[in-house]
Amino acid sequence: MIAVDDPRRDDVREVLERHLAFARESTPAEHVFALDVDGLVDPAITFYSAKRDGRVLGVGAIRQLDPTHAELKSMHTIAEARGRGVARALLEHLVAVAAERGVTRLSLETGTMDAFEPARRLYRSFGFEPCGPFGPYSETPSNSFMTLDLRPSTGRPRS
Repeated sequence: MIAVDDPRRDDVREVLERHLAFARESTPAEHVFALDVDGLVDPAITFYSAKRDGRVLGVGAIRQLDPTHAELKSMHTIAEARGRGVARALLEHLVAVAAERGVTRLSLETGTMDAFEPARRLYRSFGFEPCGPFGPYSETPSNSFMTLDLRPSTGRPRS
């Protein structure tokens, strides 16, 4: 089940701590843009969790950058649940929410290191394409940027 959740809840906080640890062990500190719990309670962010049998298996969020442009944030699936479709289901849900809100461009920032290749592969499978930095970001060797055009004339994302 995927639903809006509170990043301050203990079980969610545990997953977010894993997410931050993964980002920090894989990326130089100055290029880590993962949000902590305090960053995720921003009113411009809607935070979601994916649960099975009451256990949080994955998280993700949407940050509204402007009325038609949003960003995916804090996508993470716990290691024990990888390969079970959790990330795909979360991404599908977040893309649908963004489209329902009238977002026409959905962007994200992720790492360039090998550890992030499964995430980049998932995003590409949905039709995300490389793009330049957006919002508060600048180009670095450690960060890659992707975007998905959600305008109705482009059709639905591939999955």
